[in-house]
Amino acid sequence: MTDTTGNTQDTGASPAPGSRPRKSSWKYIGPGIVVAATGVGAGDLVATLIAGSNFGYTLLWAAIVGCLVKISLAEAAGRWHLATGRTLFDGWASLGRWTTYFFGVYVVVWGFVYGAAAMSSSALPLQALFPGVMDLEWWGIACALVGLVFVWFNQYAVFEKVMTVLVGVMFVVTVYLAVRVVPNLGDAFAGLLPVLPDEKDSVLNTLGLIGGVGGTITLAAYGYWVNAKGWTNTGWMKVMRLDNRVAYLTTGVFVIAMLVVGAELLHSANIALAGGDRGLVQLGDILEEEYGTATATFFLIGFFATSFTSLIGVWHGVSLMFTDFVTRGRKRAAPSRGEEIASGAREKSWPFRAYLLWLTFPPMILLFAGQPFRLVIVYGVLGAAFMPFLALTLIRLLNSDRTPRDWRNGILSNVMLALAGLLFLILCVKQIWDQPWSEFF
Repeated sequence: MTDTTGNTQDTGASPAPGSRPRKSSWKYIGPGIVVAATGVGAGDLVATLIAGSNFGYTLLWAAIVGCLVKISLAEAAGRWHLATGRTLFDGWASLGRWTTYFFGVYVVVWGFVYGAAAMSSSALPLQALFPGVMDLEWWGIACALVGLVFVWFNQYAVFEKVMTVLVGVMFVVTVYLAVRVVPNLGDAFAGLLPVLPDEKDSVLNTLGLIGGVGGTITLAAYGYWVNAKGWTNTGWMKVMRLDNRVAYLTTGVFVIAMLVVGAELLHSANIALAGGDRGLVQLGDILEEEYGTATATFFLIGFFATSFTSLIGVWHGVSLMFTDFVTRGRKRAAPSRGEEIASGAREKSWPFRAYLLWLTFPPMILLFAGQPFRLVIVYGVLGAAFMPFLALTLIRLLNSDRTPRDWRNGILSNVMLALAGLLFLILCVKQIWDQPWSEFF
């Protein structure tokens, strides 16, 4: 099995003690399932549905390219953790104080706004499944509290098992819908050819689809989940690479299935879907009209699984990253090691639980008061800047003496990370440009 470093073999060096290479095996798969479930949220599925409804199968190739780009990013993050024994934030800190400032502001603002978005997204399918029981805001609060209690009292092993079950639900629902609408296989195969739609802003729309699905801070959290699984040295490198491929194969199935639904159910009937998570509620109504209540209910259950995995995934993964941020800042120059995460101690630490509380309670204000205009703009800009920050810093870390020579980037990995950096930089500039700055001041 080839690797994205571009090397033909794993290493020519003798493995360190305790790092004897382990044979890649399906029985080890876990962090990849977690990152796939967390990275693909309801908003990503809506974006893919809209792409299918607008362009049919034309952008199927772009969705697949997007999965390949994220394979490279997640593999690079996981490789850093295993090759160096240090955490990704520790690597960022070695590049200068500016990375600490950027991440500190980002993780606080992003967490505040994302918390409300995750609650709302998880609440929508529950409100549709149980109409008249509670208002949307109270369903959102209930989801947040369940997520808080679950992550607070459980460690990675239980968290992974629950995520795997929810991913199974997502998988069955999305594949069932794709089969139910009867895909046109000829058009689908034609969609593998890299062709741009003949419409205004088609390049930017295509880049947005490539960059949008599963492209969040959870890509950076992947290395932390790798360590939490107990993988802390280069002996686990082959296992990690198989796990990462499974992650984005799973993501690819979700994306392709939703694009098929968009192309067959919406594009052929010329139905426009609303943007945002409410578009999935609208799709549920359409499915009920076309295929009956049972199919619509089945879909809403899958919608909830998609949203709730993103919620508890962020509650766990980003809390681990925040803990590393606080710990690294407190210890100054002391390296953050993967063994500390593998021990499970950080999941019981006060920074981990403090960030859990930050994700849960302050965002509840936004559910009732609406999202403050200026804060949403800052959130959008920081969110757009994170992915180019991740890609470009990984290039720097994995081509320097911070990484053991045998595990530095090869040509293929550098090309993929550079393409990812360029893609996300273009999308970042576009998002910043599109913000209503004249109304900000």
